[in-house]
Amino acid sequence: METSARPPEAAQSGADHGFIWPIRVYYEDTDAGGIVFYANYLKFFERARTEWLRACGVDQHRLAAESGALFVVRSTALDYRAPARLDDLLTIVSRIERLGRASVDFMQEAWRGDTLLATGSIRVACVEQTAMRPAPIPGHVHDALRRGPDNRPQKHPAVVSTASR
Repeated sequence: METSARPPEAAQSGADHGFIWPIRVYYEDTDAGGIVFYANYLKFFERARTEWLRACGVDQHRLAAESGALFVVRSTALDYRAPARLDDLLTIVSRIERLGRASVDFMQEAWRGDTLLATGSIRVACVEQTAMRPAPIPGHVHDALRRGPDNRPQKHPAVVSTASR
């Protein structure tokens, strides 16, 4: 299995490289073989996108309450390259591939050190929460997404130090 070698720390250097979020692999994330169950990468990517939105200044609860808008996953495509195991510290890199009027296409990667483990292409759609029909992304949110997140390294409550890894 071929893996790309690109240290995820490069993602901290600017918006073009993406937003990074650390994820620790817990026992509940693994299957009987001791590796991360394939569907859990979707959970890891969801957490990273949620933190990406937070770093852009988008509060999803406030967005729903004030404008009735929700973000929902419309489609996914995942490619698995190498396994992750219990207690691994992963880095999820998220970046926008396309920002449309009512949807956002994300490219996401899961890394362990300089080993690429999985990639995902995820389309997120904006919908009106009552009818669950497509809706335009509110203007202030669209602007925040276009600007992107504050790309300083983010603090994660479960990670005390990544320097020793």
